Amino acid sequence: MSNKQSLTYADAGVSFDAESKAMHRISGHIKSTYREEVISGLGSFGGLFALGSYNEPILVSSTDSVGTKLMVAFQAEKHDTVGIDIVTHCGNDIVVQGATPLFFLDYIGIGKMDPDVIEQIIIGLTKGCQEIGCALISGETAELPGLYTPGEYDLVGTIVGVVEKEDLITGSNIEPGDKLIGLKSSGLHTNGYSLARRILFDRCNYTVDTYLPDLDSTIGEELLIPHKSYVESIQLLRQKCEIKGIAHITGGGLPGNVNRILPEGCRASIEKDSWDIPAIFSILQREGNVEEYEMFRVFNMGIGMVIVISRDTVNIALDYLKDLDESTIQLGEIIPGEKGVELCMSQS
Repeated sequence: MSNKQSLTYADAGVSFDAESKAMHRISGHIKSTYREEVISGLGSFGGLFALGSYNEPILVSSTDSVGTKLMVAFQAEKHDTVGIDIVTHCGNDIVVQGATPLFFLDYIGIGKMDPDVIEQIIIGLTKGCQEIGCALISGETAELPGLYTPGEYDLVGTIVGVVEKEDLITGSNIEPGDKLIGLKSSGLHTNGYSLARRILFDRCNYTVDTYLPDLDSTIGEELLIPHKSYVESIQLLRQKCEIKGIAHITGGGLPGNVNRILPEGCRASIEKDSWDIPAIFSILQREGNVEEYEMFRVFNMGIGMVIVISRDTVNIALDYLKDLDESTIQLGEIIPGEKGVELCMSQS
């Protein structure tokens, strides 16, 4: 008989007990997001969702991660907002094509299973799902020692929504003369954090607890402001007027994302002085000595969503969005020319 010590999964860094404790704590949060179409329960091999009655349903899906914003959450030891970030990011990505969110799936890879941290992440996920009417139908939480260090994790999500084929928003009917409406962001959202962290933490030697008067908050509080959801506002606006195209301003900024919805022969002219750039972006540009175009390419610069509306209905849209408490900016218009985005100064 071998005298070698008998090893267990726990000896290798994976704890079934911690996983069970975490699952017990999060089950109620997850069930709070269920819609009547959810026909599977926790622990099923796959999430089941009854699609319902549609004429020509088109399923729209998106997958993304929170990215290095997580590094700020680790430093601040605050984990209840990053779940909101990932649900909101994905929800915004599909509403721009006209889809209504149906269900969400999450993946958490973590170095050492911590039931407290897992519960805080799930609380954020459920808040995000409840805000956009989406069921947290399934997910995976994997303890991966050696891949992630203790205290760190990755968070990835996938959303699935549906839209009638005739109601798809594709941008194909955008034409010169259409107007651009910007919806203000709540901050950096979930993009540009690698550069932001390099500037604020490495170059400036700030910490998450550093208070900056220009922000009227600490660095950590500013950087962890959740990604704003535009799902409900977009869905309601569609009932008032035609939306020709929508761009979610994520990685690539205004130039990279508005360009994605333009047909050939249409150029978006954005007046970069038509709104006040929030303080956090001015700080990043100044302290990082970042060129202006690089700022607009990396960060949203205070604009989280761009909507393309006919000139005939732009005032209707602006008035209604104001009623919805959305902060709007008249960014510019579509002009004839080579497909692309130009950042210019206003003519007035």
